[in-house]
Amino acid sequence: MPKVMLITGASRGIGAATARLAAAQGYALCLNFRERRDAAEALLSEVRSIGARAIAVEADVADQEQVVHLFSRLDAEFGSIDVLVNNAGILERQLRLDEMDRARLERVFAVNVFGSFLCAREAVRRMSTRNGGVGGAIVNVSSIAAKLGAPDEYIDYAAAKGAIDSMTLGLAKEVAAEGIRVNAVRPGVIRTEIHASGGEPGRVARVSSSVPMGRGGEAEEVAEAILWLASEKASYTNGAILDVSGGR
Repeated sequence: MPKVMLITGASRGIGAATARLAAAQGYALCLNFRERRDAAEALLSEVRSIGARAIAVEADVADQEQVVHLFSRLDAEFGSIDVLVNNAGILERQLRLDEMDRARLERVFAVNVFGSFLCAREAVRRMSTRNGGVGGAIVNVSSIAAKLGAPDEYIDYAAAKGAIDSMTLGLAKEVAAEGIRVNAVRPGVIRTEIHASGGEPGRVARVSSSVPMGRGGEAEEVAEAILWLASEKASYTNGAILDVSGGR
């Protein structure tokens, strides 16, 4: 039986690249999306065309009831989960802190932090040997912004990703003896559509000169790191946060 991977925020960018690579490596896939149904269904057709067993499930990971529904759908289709990729995330228009309101902060933290916690909770309930599971792996998608702070752009997003780093370290220790490895990737400036959400579609080109390697990264390069952390090749890697940032 193929291993089962759930990818949140799978309809675009790093999530979609991870799905394609995972399908090529033989995983069965549960592809979560929030609103981009056309993109999710196109990706679903693509991974099925190369032989992957896969479903797409609409759910807002910031909503606890929808997260429970997402995992119920996964249970019904596959009966188990081996890998969770906590990829769903949002950022909002570039602003200084003194221009941000509470509603924005709540949106950013609800998806990036609460969503990752809720999905990790449901995964642990199924994977943990303490709960009758057989173990598994969780890979969180953080951001190099957690290290750099993203001043004058989105320090709220950076802080949310800092919370993901802390959760990765703590949860890795909490469930290590229960057969679950928890790691994270910390992407740098990657060519995805998320920059348009911040109001600057061309941001990668603007900041590439600040990257020691002199270029932005590709979603596929991050996906390779995620798949490695999820695999048995990383069997003794736990609590690691792997920067995929061109040295930034």
